[in-house]
Amino acid sequence: MIYELRIYDALPGRMPALLKRFETQTLRIWGRMGIRQGGFWTTVIGPSNLQLTYMLVWESMAERESKWTAFQTDPEWIAAWAESEKDGIIVSKVASSFLSPTKFSSLQ
Repeated sequence: MIYELRIYDALPGRMPALLKRFETQTLRIWGRMGIRQGGFWTTVIGPSNLQLTYMLVWESMAERESKWTAFQTDPEWIAAWAESEKDGIIVSKVASSFLSPTKFSSLQ
């Protein structure tokens, strides 16, 4: 297993739109495509309360490349993304890291 840690920095005032996009559009599209999420978090105490952090779970980098490319080019996703940003850009920055669990990790 490979875990992808993604951190989105929302623009001020745009976190509700980002959360709505994930809850009402993105997760449904991911479900159709077999993209598995490992959890979502907002920052309560930390460097920025404008961050949304989530993890995706992949069997391999090959699976990630195949499914993520399909997601980014999916017409339904492109339309949902455009609709969600009709009132302005939501995210100012995205950071992504790929993590491999240790042999003693509770997540394998």
